Amino acid sequence: MRYVLYFIIGFCLWLLLTLSVNLDHLIVGVVVVLLGTVLFGGYFTDKPIKFLQIHRLFWFIVYIPVFIWYMFQANIDVAYRALHPERPIKPGIVKIKTTLKTNIAKVFLANSITLTPGTMTCEIDGDYLYIHWIWVQSELVDKASEIIASRFEKWLRRIFE
Repeated sequence: MRYVLYFIIGFCLWLLLTLSVNLDHLIVGVVVVLLGTVLFGGYFTDKPIKFLQIHRLFWFIVYIPVFIWYMFQANIDVAYRALHPERPIKPGIVKIKTTLKTNIAKVFLANSITLTPGTMTCEIDGDYLYIHWIWVQSELVDKASEIIASRFEKWLRRIFE
């Protein structure tokens, strides 16, 4: 059942990315998604059926504009730093602690952090993430976790845990 669900989700994502129902695109999509399902289907999550629960889909839909808003804010911040004559940056790698428990939630947190400009996840080590940050505001784990991760964690917890 897990692999069937992965295939369905992957193929729907393929259709959304290509926005085409041409026979050529559909055949390539089936082959690519089937290959991806066979190779990586066992690594995604233990209970993929949880993703079909209505309340999780609702919170995922709510999360998308929230994420876009934080991404917009980060873009403005990075553009300001790039265009400012003095280039006010203080780069560094900080360690943050996540309260998320499932691996898929941690991966989504890491990707959300990386997709917002000015931050990039370097490594996930248990409950800790190592983040390259363009403007290190705090090197303390608790404070950095609050600034970087807390805005995403409250939403991801509703989706994945």
